[in-house]
This record gives sequence, C-alpha cells and structure tokens, in this order.
Amino acid sequence: MNDNDQAARSARDVPVWTRNEVESPCVQICVIHPETRLCAGCARSIDEIGAWGGMSSEERRAIMADLPKREAAPKGRRGGRSARLKR
Repeated sequence: MNDNDQAARSARDVPVWTRNEVESPCVQICVIHPETRLCAGCARSIDEIGAWGGMSSEERRAIMADLPKREAAPKGRRGGRSARLKR
C-alpha cells in the first residue's frame, strides 16, 4: 500500500464533522415561548441561539451549565380566556 492509499484510508476513517468544541443543546424543537422568550426545546434565548456559532467554548459551557435551571415554558395553567383578557 502506498502513501496515497494510506492517506485516503485515514481520511475515510475520520468522521466528517469532527469538531473540538461544546456541542449545541438543540433538540430540534425550535419554538420560542412568548412569555419567557426562551426556546421550548433547549431553553436558550433567541440571542444565545443566534450567537452560538461565534461564541467561545467558555461562553458555551457557561450557558450549558445554566440551562438546567431555566424554565423555558411556565408549568402552570395560564388561566384561560379570563387571564388573557387581564393581560
């Protein structure tokens, strides 16, 4: 086997999207809650989602650490029509 064959084989063994960075918490349920302004799927704000690609690993880790504390959508009932009219 020559050097070109060896290089081609090595390239095939490496996953295409190998990246050494914090992965996105996106779960592909992209709905921004109107009251909390957070994504119902990953609990990030629209600003965090938009800036994610340009953030440093430290910034991403800080957000990832904060996500479990966030409530993307209120858990309680909203009160139906009467509550809507009060808003």
